[in-house]
Amino acid sequence: MMSLSQRVLFSATLVLLAFIIGIALTLDRAFYDSARLGVQDRLFAKLLMLMGDAEVDDTGVLDLETNLIDAELGHVNSDTYGFVIDQAGAVLWRSTSSLNENIPTISPLDIGIKVFEQVMLGDQTYFIYRYAVTWETPVREYPLTFVVVTNTTLFDAQITQYREDLWGWLIALIALLLFMQMLVLRWGLKPLRNVSMELAAIESGVQENLKGNYPSELKLLTDNINSLINHEHKQQKRYRNSLADLAHSLKTPLAVLQGAVNCEEDEVSRRKIIHEQIDRMDNIIQYQLRRAVTAGSSTGMALVLLKPMVDRIINTVQKAYRTKQPEIVVQMDDVVGVRIDEGDLMELLGNLIDNAFKWCRNSIQVCAECRDNQVVIQVKDDGPGIPSQEADRILERCVRADQSTPGHGIGLAIVHDIIQAYGGEMAIANNPADGACVTLCLKKNK
Repeated sequence: MMSLSQRVLFSATLVLLAFIIGIALTLDRAFYDSARLGVQDRLFAKLLMLMGDAEVDDTGVLDLETNLIDAELGHVNSDTYGFVIDQAGAVLWRSTSSLNENIPTISPLDIGIKVFEQVMLGDQTYFIYRYAVTWETPVREYPLTFVVVTNTTLFDAQITQYREDLWGWLIALIALLLFMQMLVLRWGLKPLRNVSMELAAIESGVQENLKGNYPSELKLLTDNINSLINHEHKQQKRYRNSLADLAHSLKTPLAVLQGAVNCEEDEVSRRKIIHEQIDRMDNIIQYQLRRAVTAGSSTGMALVLLKPMVDRIINTVQKAYRTKQPEIVVQMDDVVGVRIDEGDLMELLGNLIDNAFKWCRNSIQVCAECRDNQVVIQVKDDGPGIPSQEADRILERCVRADQSTPGHGIGLAIVHDIIQAYGGEMAIANNPADGACVTLCLKKNK
């Protein structure tokens, strides 16, 4: 497939050639018509001169002095000649320049009619101008037809010379325009070449993102590419950090396990230590894996509707809490949604709704609405609530407000990490009607 510059140059060249050819044909036709009109005016002028110098006596004898009228008609080797015929077609007078010419048979015209035409006489093309008039004398009227004939040699030479000049200049103009077009295309497509070179540099590791100053038509593209590259870098960094944190976090439980294997305590104590460390390692691994797959905000994410996701999560969580039958109220329009990774949204809402089921007494409320350029999500329950001094602490890893309730203590921490990755906000407060209220604010990103 041709490159973009080749495609643009090829299509522009076709358009230019079609335009130039159209102009050339138009100019050629205009000049031809103008030259033909010039011949017509010249022959008509000669007709008027003939008529102005003509004299007809009472007997109908026509008298014309060619030499006194026009030198061209009075010259034997001239390309132009004239003659006059009567109503019967008989030649009454012919110019000196017609002595070496065969007078063509001309049909008389109706009085007052003028005819200019191009005809073939033998193997030569001629222009003929005829004008029929009535010549009045004191005795009677005589119908006469004045005729002027000229060959097309000069006319054809003029047209040929014009066409040679026209196409010569047009070809030079085409070459100049094509050259200028190549320069303009090269200058116009320079930003695309710069993008290509910068992408190659990014691929080879020379630079990390696109740094050039690009026109507005490419700005959105380059910004999106930089956004994707930065998102990928953050994702890789998060994976590396998560693996490093995981390795560091497992060092202590592994050391404790190693010590338990070598200790001389009884079997019951050893098993208890081993189970405790296994549970701790399981919590660490789950947390690090969840944090590693947090997608974060990225250009091009699909819009995820909230209500179907909330309904699905509630149906799933209800099965895990069969002993509880709280009143569940979902308040949100069907069209409310956010641009977020579906797995991240499932993690956000899943942890909040699970906590609400865990702590509620009789009711749970899930709300969502659009405010300006934000989507605000609230999950409320009528449980014991969260002490204000504990609101910040429970966002830490493996911290629970109530240690007597089973759990890993990382649910809200995961929610907080995901919200931060998407540039959102999270607030924990007590519900005025008792219980807790967790509020999430995410950018709408239409």
